[in-house]
Amino acid sequence: MGWPPPLFEDRSPVEQIIGAIVIAMIFGLITGLALGWNGVVFWILAGPIAIAGGFVGGMEHLTPGDGFVRGATGGLVFVSFTRLGLEILDNEPQAYLAEPQVGFAIATTVIGAVLGALGATYRASLERRGTEPAA
Repeated sequence: MGWPPPLFEDRSPVEQIIGAIVIAMIFGLITGLALGWNGVVFWILAGPIAIAGGFVGGMEHLTPGDGFVRGATGGLVFVSFTRLGLEILDNEPQAYLAEPQVGFAIATTVIGAVLGALGATYRASLERRGTEPAA
């Protein structure tokens, strides 16, 4: 796979669904299971790994608006399935989630949207310069 990632619009519909929805569902479910098992593992998944995923997902778009929508969608799907994973275990969360927990869902969706827009902005700047990103 090349860098930057292929544009979302150049992918087949199946690849678009897998990339935008299915991956967020599976990763959210795993993160939710971690939330009911170990707080440190949860924060590793929900922190740096999810942040990287939101940013790179945004890089599949050329405009910040498209990246914003992609990030919001991914964030909402991710947080919904995180909650589902926790419910499957039927355990208390092993990390603090603010009350009411709808705040966690809103924050995750907004953060995902911002990360997606930032990723698209970075992609657009690379396209304008015609350069590869710094390693």
